[in-house]
Amino acid sequence: MASYREIVSNSLWKNNPGLVQLLGLCPLLGVSNSVVNALGMGLATALVLACSNAAVSLIRNAVTDAVRLPAFVMIIAALTTCTELLMQAFTYELYQILGIFIPLITTNCIILGRAEAFAAKNKVTHASFDGLMMGIGFGLVMVVIGAVRELLGTGALFANMQLLFGPIAANWQITFVEDYKGFLLAILPPGAFLVLGLLVAAKNRIDEHLEAKAKLAAEPQTPAASRRVRVTGVIE
Repeated sequence: MASYREIVSNSLWKNNPGLVQLLGLCPLLGVSNSVVNALGMGLATALVLACSNAAVSLIRNAVTDAVRLPAFVMIIAALTTCTELLMQAFTYELYQILGIFIPLITTNCIILGRAEAFAAKNKVTHASFDGLMMGIGFGLVMVVIGAVRELLGTGALFANMQLLFGPIAANWQITFVEDYKGFLLAILPPGAFLVLGLLVAAKNRIDEHLEAKAKLAAEPQTPAASRRVRVTGVIE
């Protein structure tokens, strides 16, 4: 059974669903044109992941192999519907912007994959924590992509945060460039692919550097070979 530290490490870095597994790319690229959209979608996905993993772990010994996957899908669909209703009640405008991507959480392969690969084999505490951390890892990647695209596309960050946090966040926008003309490619779907590709490349480069550093540290340090100096001749 994986420890909590291993779960955190795998979810946020080593096995991140967005950067390593490359799962759930439809919402990752479709709604990550701003921070508020990415954060809203990331929170919804993390909530469904944590709750579905806990529910699957609870019933893992009560369902047969024949109905296991249909049962998992029904659990995920029910939790997605609950999340959708919550967003309609408290963040209705953001819910309208995210549109079809909220109900499509049901078909997100990250959620079903974690239910099958982890939650169905571990106890409730570990399963729910794994789901939460996987959701956070996925959400962080989405927020980073959204921040880069929003900054390049509009010259500002944290616009329309009141859609998620209410009137208190109405003045959270940070404008870096006044009278910015905009960079349309950044907020279009091709911009999402470009930013994701750069993030994946950066992660791979960091992993290579860390691996080389660890390999160098693991090599035994051999002392320098002693040298013998032979003096011949007569010293007066």
